[in-house]
Amino acid sequence: MTFLIVLAGILCQGADEDRSIDVGPLKRTYRLHVPPKVDKARPMPLVVVFHGGGGGAVQMDRLGFSQLADRDGFIVAYPDGVEHNWKDGRDVPAFREKHKDVDDLKFIAAMIDEISKAYPVDPKRIYATGVSNGGIFSHYVGMHLADRFAAIAPVIGGVAEPEAPKFKPTAPLAVLMMNGTQDPLVPFDGGPVARNRGRIISTREAARLWVEHNGCGAAPAKSDLPDKDPNDGCTVVKEVWSGGKAGTEVILLTIRGGTHSWPGRGQDAGVCRDFDAATVIWEFFKAHPKP
Repeated sequence: MTFLIVLAGILCQGADEDRSIDVGPLKRTYRLHVPPKVDKARPMPLVVVFHGGGGGAVQMDRLGFSQLADRDGFIVAYPDGVEHNWKDGRDVPAFREKHKDVDDLKFIAAMIDEISKAYPVDPKRIYATGVSNGGIFSHYVGMHLADRFAAIAPVIGGVAEPEAPKFKPTAPLAVLMMNGTQDPLVPFDGGPVARNRGRIISTREAARLWVEHNGCGAAPAKSDLPDKDPNDGCTVVKEVWSGGKAGTEVILLTIRGGTHSWPGRGQDAGVCRDFDAATVIWEFFKAHPKP
């Protein structure tokens, strides 16, 4: 249940909201998390979180963004893909007919507009992140809706191969990428995605595209993150290309030994426990509003 109290210009918001919106012939759904206090006079950041293939808003609500939103005062939207998948630019035979009427970009733009009408969203602080299929879609959203977003943070997801030759975002965009070198589903070095789900370019090629687009320096600053859990089988190399247009930068976290998993969550082999992905992503977003 959702409750709303207005007190001295401050909206006090309760539980999550499950919402729907009509986009073309389809009814699209998303879950919205609003922090306990919303001041109508103070615009807030909006973070959009895309689930992986086969997932949904409920799963992504468990990764820590809602707790960070309550602590720091931002809104989180967890949209649902049609049949649990996003149309991310890959040519996937199994989805061609199913997704012929799907316009995910129009859905995301309409969702942002709807949320912005209901709450004081800062248009200069709208961000996107996602995992796997949602990570690939984060790149896709960045390429096609760069004017709406300030930064993206794809996790274990790359740039769809058919999109690379026409890579031309409409604005500079800060980018944080996290990819595991031993990912068996979305390969670090590019190529076919598991289960005949199209192809992606290599992680380094994706970083290069964003670096060149943003006009960042050609040589990254390189460092190793602290190996906080020596038993997880993973270590992390951080590369930062700075000096981009409009204050943008590109960061690549290469998780050596990392598999197809969200960093900081779970105890399975290949899960990097040296950092919490949601916390690192939010700190990156906070540092990169649009000018």
